[in-house]
Amino acid sequence: MPELYDVAAIGNAIVDVIAPSSDAFLTAQGMAKGSMTLIDEERAQSLYGQMAKGKESSGGSAANTVAGIASFGGRSAYIGKVAADALGDVFIRDIKAIGVAYEVERLSGGLPTARCLINVTPDGQRTMSTFLGASNQLTARDVDPTVVESAHITYLEGYLFDPIEARRAFAKAAGFARASSRLIALTLSDAFVVDRHRAALLQFIETEVDVVFANEGEIKSLFQTDDFNEAAAAIRGRASIAAITRSEKGSVVVTAGDVIVATAQPIAKVQDTTGAGDQYAAGFLFGLAKGKPLAQCAQLGHIAAAEVISHYGGRPETSLKDLAAKAGL
Repeated sequence: MPELYDVAAIGNAIVDVIAPSSDAFLTAQGMAKGSMTLIDEERAQSLYGQMAKGKESSGGSAANTVAGIASFGGRSAYIGKVAADALGDVFIRDIKAIGVAYEVERLSGGLPTARCLINVTPDGQRTMSTFLGASNQLTARDVDPTVVESAHITYLEGYLFDPIEARRAFAKAAGFARASSRLIALTLSDAFVVDRHRAALLQFIETEVDVVFANEGEIKSLFQTDDFNEAAAAIRGRASIAAITRSEKGSVVVTAGDVIVATAQPIAKVQDTTGAGDQYAAGFLFGLAKGKPLAQCAQLGHIAAAEVISHYGGRPETSLKDLAAKAGL
């Protein structure tokens, strides 16, 4: 089958509400700064009503990544579940507007479309309260074989490792990718995901995954160590490539025969760290799909991450294609 997409992504389809906040507001709401907490629909409505005026747009980790790939000029598709409601309309309109292919059947008569309420403090830290709604109702039936078979890389969002039906969707996608000699990439998403599913994640990585994305906390959690070097050594050989982000320290790319250290892009001020890891993955995956050396893939990741943390929101506001060209990449 011809390659139609650089990357196809499977993830939680979420509408993001991002608003400025204060430490005092977080304390009053009983929220731990920098955390990601799952909430129910009632709490979502209550918190939304008390937040400062925010910016609303389609989001979700893997959806942010394909938005970044589109900004680089790449071709992408997205598989995620929304409901037949107003927020579902917002999600689909936004993702199609940036040129991402989306054809998943909407959930009708069930949970409403997911939303993530993100309070951003002056230091750029994000505190997220997420109502998953329809997004974690994704099943294997929603995975279109032709999308996976025609994508150079299929990227899986670790947050979806929780629902068993979504995990079956991952397995289905991996099977189609393997049969078509395509690549599977997985992001660990969050240390709490790793803590809950460590053994299953390791097995999935070792048997199905070509490229693993993690931040420093996630990779340490995966191997239950406080030593970064020990964790980085432990991932070697379990997947062909592991790209590990370390905030201002840059990133480390681990393969069977090499360790590549990439420096972070300088930035005048961190406005909001929402989407930094998602955009790093966008740059890295775009470069990988285009056959660039791994060091350049990491540089593209840092260009995208630097752009997104310079403003509110998890998606690029400046053309990543132009930024990459300016950097000679």
